[in-house]
Amino acid sequence: MYIEKYLETRTDSNEALFVSLIKPYNRLVISGIEIAIRNLGKEANINKVHPHKFRRTMATMAIDKGMPIEQVQKLLGHIKIDTTMEYAMVNQNNVKNSHRKYIT
Repeated sequence: MYIEKYLETRTDSNEALFVSLIKPYNRLVISGIEIAIRNLGKEANINKVHPHKFRRTMATMAIDKGMPIEQVQKLLGHIKIDTTMEYAMVNQNNVKNSHRKYIT
């Protein structure tokens, strides 16, 4: 629904789904996403908002809900699983629950 509204406001002919807000309306790049998210954070009075925080949160939530680490690795596009393991935070309560389930 929001994407449809966004597309209705577009006046450019660029085939990219998301474009910059200023002419010549080029394809949105990483820095543009970072700036947009930072501005949303400022509007919400939240400091230090960045895209990686959302990726980290998504990865942590997926692991907390039982998604295998290998699938989270693929989801994030990491080559090494070590990167994924550093990226996602593990909830200590989940560690305790898993210990009870699998070890005791």
